[in-house]
Amino acid sequence: MNFSRQALLGIGMIIGGSVMLYAMVQQIGDTNKSQPASAMIDQPSAEPTSVQPLTTDIETEKRILAQKQKERAARVAEQEKRAQQFLTEQETAEAQALAKARAESQQYLASTTPSIKDNADTNSTSEEATKNTLATPISAPSNTETSDGAEAKKKALAEQQAAERQATIREQAAAKKLADSKKEADVKKQAEAQVAAEKKREADEAAKKAPPKSPSDYQVKRGDGLIKLARQYDMPVEVLAQANNLSPSTSLNLGQTITIPSRKQVERLEREATAAEQAREEKHQREEALAKKSADAKRDAQQKLSEARKEVKETDAKGSFGVQVALANDQSKADEMAKKFQSAGYQVKTSPTSRGVRVVVGPERGKVAALALKDKINSDPKVNTTSAWVLYWR
Repeated sequence: MNFSRQALLGIGMIIGGSVMLYAMVQQIGDTNKSQPASAMIDQPSAEPTSVQPLTTDIETEKRILAQKQKERAARVAEQEKRAQQFLTEQETAEAQALAKARAESQQYLASTTPSIKDNADTNSTSEEATKNTLATPISAPSNTETSDGAEAKKKALAEQQAAERQATIREQAAAKKLADSKKEADVKKQAEAQVAAEKKREADEAAKKAPPKSPSDYQVKRGDGLIKLARQYDMPVEVLAQANNLSPSTSLNLGQTITIPSRKQVERLEREATAAEQAREEKHQREEALAKKSADAKRDAQQKLSEARKEVKETDAKGSFGVQVALANDQSKADEMAKKFQSAGYQVKTSPTSRGVRVVVGPERGKVAALALKDKINSDPKVNTTSAWVLYWR
């Protein structure tokens, strides 16, 4: 009975000590975990994403880019330094926790060994059983110590690996950001170079195409023409041709000298050409209106003639009537006049008189029809006459 009590007491003390040791180690581990790693490692500040406006000062842009690269390099170095400091502090804390756990384990063993010896002296009959019983508590703390140390070491190694991964990720992010910055700088530089080249090209073209300030002579080269030179000096081909008294379709000869008008001459010639074009347009419109009016008058006269021919009455004067359109001096002129009216579609006859040769269109039956024919002839632009009059033929 005494042996059972002593054995139970020893086992209880060993178990209680093991629990206390495990609680201490767990508390130390929690203390290490409670320290925020994020407080020791600053998150990289987000780079401003706003695109700076392009500047035409390339040297200033280079200095700005170099300064930004230096700032990024300094931030990356600072982050690496803090990460290394964090790893060093973490390793130190892990070493201190492991040493503290070992010290507490040894202290526990030292405090439990005397009580085990006292129990062995009070019960000599159970010496062998007590030794067997004591063998377990001595080895148990060692196993507990080994298990707790391995667990702490494993946890520290995992935290170290996680910190290394975070540091690697940060390094990769910093490298990527640096590469992106360089790429952005290269793109901006290329854009600036392209804009500068485009401006230079536009300036060259403007200077090349602008008409000279004063008239100048130009010797025609191979492949030159009025159209090409007009495009080269930015002027209408009609203006260049007019300045040289040429037609716009005239071909130039190799070695020929032509005049390139000045800017003021080009403006004046353009104004004159515009005014002439407007005058031609107005004249054309007037001619069209006159032609339309003449055509309408001719159509009305023809319609009246047709109606008059239908309305001839028995009460009209008997006989035939004609329309005299001209009185020629001789027969040749009368024949020439008759030919013109015949080509316009009229029936024409000539009649010699004492005063000359009559040219008569007709005959028409009835005076009303003859009067309508006279109106038609006077309004016909093909014959161009206004002196036709009706006469009694026979």
